[in-house]
Amino acid sequence: MRGVGWSLVLVAALLLAGCGQSDGKTHIYLQRFFGECGAEFGASTDVGKSEGECGIMTSMINRFNAENPDVQVDVNVVAWPGYPQLTAQMAARDPPDLVTMHSGVMSDYAAKGLLEPVEPYLGKAGIDPGSFTEASRLGVTMKGKVYGLPWDTHGGLWHVNTALFAKAGLMRGGKPMLPASPEELIRHARQFQARTGKPYLIQSLVGDPAGAARNQYTYMMAQGAGIFPDSRHIRLATPEGLRVAAFFRRINVEGLGTLDMDTPAAIAAFMSGEGGIYPTGTWMIGSFEKEAASPGRPLHRSYAVFPFPRLWGERLEYVGGHAWAVPARERSAKQKDAIARFFRFMAAHNFDWARTGHIPAFKAVLDDPKFKSLPHRADIALLGEIGRPLPSHVRRQSAIEGLVGEEMAAAVTGQKPVEAALRDADRRVNELLGELD
Repeated sequence: MRGVGWSLVLVAALLLAGCGQSDGKTHIYLQRFFGECGAEFGASTDVGKSEGECGIMTSMINRFNAENPDVQVDVNVVAWPGYPQLTAQMAARDPPDLVTMHSGVMSDYAAKGLLEPVEPYLGKAGIDPGSFTEASRLGVTMKGKVYGLPWDTHGGLWHVNTALFAKAGLMRGGKPMLPASPEELIRHARQFQARTGKPYLIQSLVGDPAGAARNQYTYMMAQGAGIFPDSRHIRLATPEGLRVAAFFRRINVEGLGTLDMDTPAAIAAFMSGEGGIYPTGTWMIGSFEKEAASPGRPLHRSYAVFPFPRLWGERLEYVGGHAWAVPARERSAKQKDAIARFFRFMAAHNFDWARTGHIPAFKAVLDDPKFKSLPHRADIALLGEIGRPLPSHVRRQSAIEGLVGEEMAAAVTGQKPVEAALRDADRRVNELLGELD
């Protein structure tokens, strides 16, 4: 059945590619994730009234087509994350013209010459890479070249139940008191648990390696540790790495956080008021805000959200992002012009995309009072400034995150000694990187 499904995708792509021959329009073929919602937003061009990643994305592309009658963006929606399909299309030398891509994946394709540097498109669109936020610019820049139009920054946030924080005596001036050191976090967590009878941290440590890796990367970066000294090696078994992993192990030894939850269970627990803080991503803001706006729900008027607190060193946080990439292939001058126009349109609508909960990719949008007037955005806008991706020379970032996350989860839950988990993470990642051509 999988072969049949893929054949249908290829047939659809060929039909899309061929349909531009008789209507007089310039066709560009766009491939994206973010889900399918044609039944609700398939005919919508009202971007401002659309909701959710899929709805906003669908309406924006519809709006672009409506405002550019000589161009037709033909869309193929792929199941997340879409990279197996993209890799197969590239192998067949028939990739799309535009594709949604995580910034952490771009190095895999750019290193093999499978993506075009996009400076020519940005220049024609009147977009200066200097207008990108620091986090988004770093995410799409490799060896001095820009390989995508950054679309957002996303990363970890502390989602906070303010009703429980008030009960714990950890509110000041209407804001949650967040720790400024490891020792203060432990004091707050003990106080929270003593006064509420609930865990300070809700953690999804089962089947969610990204969360454990995010903590390790963030707080090693904050200490100035060079996690990837070169493109073939990772270094987690360092004093900085041991300090982070041992601290999160201490939290769990003292019973200050949950241990046995996967992501759905952790989300449900936070929504049900079963803990103080749930460290998870920007993408959950919409769901939690909906709960906070619903009378009778545990989070009603009791929700706040912030970047990870500074516990050591510099205020930095590991982040990723989405971008529009241009796979390498032959294109007509009109198709190149259409891509530049699409970039200009999408840049102009970056605020609309930021309503999803992700951080804008453009400094002007990040600083715009309209953006900061959205719920919680003034509190999380800092992520666009302090966010840092992994170094651009690091390939296979998604696979590495999985390996690091597995070992860190084993360390902080006591399945392995911390030092052994760090060494095993180094060994497994270095073996993976050593096999790359």
